Amino acid sequence: MKKLRSRAVMVVAVAFFTVTSVAQITRYVVTNDDNSSGNSVTFFKIGANAALTQTAVVSTGGVGVEGSYYASPQVSVLRVNGCIYISNAGDRPSTVSGIVESTQTLAGTFAGSSRDRGNTAGIGITFGKGKLYAGFTDSATIGTFKLLSGCKLQFVADTAGAIGIGGGAIDGMKAHGNILVVAYADGSIESFSIASGVPVSNGDKQISTGNGLGYGFPAGVDISQAGHWAIFGDAANIPAVEVSDISAGSLSPTVAYQGIGSGTNSNNVLLSPDQTLLYVSNNNSGQVTAAFFDKTTGVVSKGCTSAVLKNFNVTWFANSGIANATTAGTGGGLYVAESGGSNTSSIGIVKITSNGTSCSLTETASSPASDPQSTGLRSIGVFPPRSFD
Repeated sequence: MKKLRSRAVMVVAVAFFTVTSVAQITRYVVTNDDNSSGNSVTFFKIGANAALTQTAVVSTGGVGVEGSYYASPQVSVLRVNGCIYISNAGDRPSTVSGIVESTQTLAGTFAGSSRDRGNTAGIGITFGKGKLYAGFTDSATIGTFKLLSGCKLQFVADTAGAIGIGGGAIDGMKAHGNILVVAYADGSIESFSIASGVPVSNGDKQISTGNGLGYGFPAGVDISQAGHWAIFGDAANIPAVEVSDISAGSLSPTVAYQGIGSGTNSNNVLLSPDQTLLYVSNNNSGQVTAAFFDKTTGVVSKGCTSAVLKNFNVTWFANSGIANATTAGTGGGLYVAESGGSNTSSIGIVKITSNGTSCSLTETASSPASDPQSTGLRSIGVFPPRSFD
């Protein structure tokens, strides 16, 4: 299952080992609460021993849809100007809001063209080339926004025809350097050149190798630091990821890896800051996996999978978006959004250890912490983000 339509309350799981900061930078977990009655972003300060303290709930000025594709990235955090951007899929036309991290206040809510819609399955957002790109699922458009001072945005143009070979909508997306990589909800993938700002298709739309083998549908997207590899997490019963060499500026046929862990489903993927681990959210089994990644060859190998996290199928039933806890090494851990149930949202804490050849993922005794703002959480982020985001 790639998509949740329930209005049920969300839970967020946090994988976290050690929390340190450079030059005493305050680190935050931020959420897109995706509320249909008035959307908000919630800030949680990361303290000693992984403790989380809610510091602010900021209205985005828009509305959410309380359900979207698991892998649609609805939070993007920009390090250089301290801005956090949140998509509001329920607006008509759909919008993106800018939040100022230093003051935890709303900078504004910004629309694309009148046709831009993400009301059914959400809006993914990603940065590249001084622009923010928004993938509108309903209108099959990719909106380009110029980044302005004060966390404001200016709409530039739409790229039309962003739709899969079988008619699938935009699911995961990620920009890096001159390329924007998109996964569609039908097993196909595509890349766009963003060298001139507005995305132009590279003409490489294709069915992924894993989908052709019956593994699943590429969903989540991440890109390695040097821009050599695009990595896809598949919506698949047996966890599967796929890797494409994009060093030539477009997608090559993917190499598929199945059975990378013992969980079920694998929509969401994220590379650790040092690129030694590929984190995978096991959406349908309430677990998280860490697979080993070779940044030189792009090869993925089996690592470790957590036990089922607390209260799975009791207060929540599927986990989704993931984010690193720190910006060095293996990332200190992961934050993993967990969805479902009828109780208030919460944040769980999972310890991660790795020596390069083996690893373990263990939920801590202090898990979870309450997060009552969301009834439709899919995406989370951290400030400051990974250096190559």
